[in-house]
Amino acid sequence: MNFRLLGIIILAFTFTSCVTQKVDVLVVGGSASGTAAGIQAARLGAKTLIIEETPWLGGMLTAAGVSAVDGNHKLPSGFFGEFRDSLIGRYGSAQALQTGWVSNVLFEPRVGNEILQSIAGKENKLELWHSTTFVSTQKIKEGWKIQINKDGRNQWITTRILIDATELGDVAKAAGVRYDIGMDARAISGEDIAPEQDNDIIQDLTYVMILKDYGVDKTIAMPEGYDASLFYCTAKSPDCTQPKPGQAVWPADKMMTYGKLPNGRYMINWPIEGNDYFVNMLEMNALEREEAIRKAKHFSLCYLYYLQTRLGFSTFGLDDEQFPTDDHFPLIPYHRESRRIHGLVRFNVNHVSKPFDQPEALYRTGIAVGDYPIDHHHKRNPEWDKLPELHFYPVPSYNVPLGALIPKETDGLIVAEKSISVSNILNGSTRLQPVVLQIGQAAGALAATAVQQNKAISEVSVRDIQHILLERGVYLLPYLDVPHEHPHFKALQCIGSTGILKGEGRNVGWSNETWFNAEKPVETSALKKDLAEFESTFQWNFPGDQLTVEGSFQLIVKLSDHFNKTKLSALEYQSLWQIAGLSDYRSERLITRGELAVMLDTIIQPFELKKVDIHGNFLN
Repeated sequence: MNFRLLGIIILAFTFTSCVTQKVDVLVVGGSASGTAAGIQAARLGAKTLIIEETPWLGGMLTAAGVSAVDGNHKLPSGFFGEFRDSLIGRYGSAQALQTGWVSNVLFEPRVGNEILQSIAGKENKLELWHSTTFVSTQKIKEGWKIQINKDGRNQWITTRILIDATELGDVAKAAGVRYDIGMDARAISGEDIAPEQDNDIIQDLTYVMILKDYGVDKTIAMPEGYDASLFYCTAKSPDCTQPKPGQAVWPADKMMTYGKLPNGRYMINWPIEGNDYFVNMLEMNALEREEAIRKAKHFSLCYLYYLQTRLGFSTFGLDDEQFPTDDHFPLIPYHRESRRIHGLVRFNVNHVSKPFDQPEALYRTGIAVGDYPIDHHHKRNPEWDKLPELHFYPVPSYNVPLGALIPKETDGLIVAEKSISVSNILNGSTRLQPVVLQIGQAAGALAATAVQQNKAISEVSVRDIQHILLERGVYLLPYLDVPHEHPHFKALQCIGSTGILKGEGRNVGWSNETWFNAEKPVETSALKKDLAEFESTFQWNFPGDQLTVEGSFQLIVKLSDHFNKTKLSALEYQSLWQIAGLSDYRSERLITRGELAVMLDTIIQPFELKKVDIHGNFLN
């Protein structure tokens, strides 16, 4: 008997029998980004599986109880917009979501989970495995072999594309991806506001509480080790005699309505001497993490006791109808920071503050947008006063580059949630729920496209992914004056993503903005510069300081000739003008930036004409 052959057969049989599922795309983590990624991949036809430890979908949005959406109120991009519309449908109106003052979109966590479960349940290419834990991974020729534990039993799954949508980047670490933890040194990140030396300090986490007013005394027993002084300046009271420098102190009633939710619930995620808690559990093992989480939850109980006994909220207690947990706490804590991978590109504050002045034109590769300030929580760190002040550092709104989701040296893996390739400082904005939902959607689109095209992730065209996202209402650039229902939304997004007719970013107090300035006239000096960046060999004598409708025709004739496109007559140009949905064709009047963008997109199609690489460079 050939025992060697028999051994090979037995091993092959064992491997095959242990593999309980073969999928195109495996998403580890039913987090905010993981849910969006799984739904988007399935919608594009990829056989997709999401595995999730808890019985819920949504991660920080739902399972962690952070159900007050930060940012993007005027940028309802992609899956975030779909989720928000579902909330509006559930509660009856947009105004019904405006119950607290921290956000324009507040909802009960259980409702958020129900909506996400409903959306996911409609996708016949998507399967959900709850109560399932990631164990290990190994690279194989066809993709990945993943060991999981489902309902207490170890199993194997093979997948073409793997998406890390875990809260802390655990899959990326297991796959051998290089990553950073904590603050980057200024010399590495190139950010003026970064510290001189790097460190391993991450943001405080929070074990959120959802409270309701029971109308009767609900005061809990004093928690062990309770120290009231930790919370003295959480709100105005006789206790607060020495607030920290620069720290606002609000009236107690105002503080409580910060995260007031529909149907009389209250989200307690209060950063000012509230239930923020400092611990760095990224490199801890499972038992160490469990203990750290227990301590964070205990700290929140201490805060609840303070609210009940010192601030007069004795009838407020943990909502017993919100979460499927014995103690009525959320299923997971709210992690603000994770491992941050080394990606094909590294997204930092400079790309946001001056996107057109960087060596890499990452703005051309956008797949998600955000407008929330850079917000870091460090006040529970014992050395908080030695850290950079990063509370609402002013930047304009921005877009996230596709390359930040792709590890530099590991093929077949896409990283989402808060573990993308971003600087520590900028993570203070990209970590927010609307941005993370869009990141997940882009991850799902990239995974499904790689499968369909049978390409490595790094070989998939940036423009292909952007096309898919545009069709689904995703903003590639955060233009406030061109909302997704605008008739020329796609055209202006495409032209902006080429760098022709650049938008204008602003920071106005609390508000971070970017405008296409669609109604403004075209300044020929700026247009000449933008076109030279797009096509250095193009030459034309631009007439005057501003472009007329007739001038736009002459320009497009010249561009058509340069790029070997069919030459148009003036009559054909006017006809296309009308077909494109434009009006007021008077040749002598000044053309607007929006009108020129539409005509460039209709006739020259620069978005299609020149593809870009992952760094935003034009490809021949």
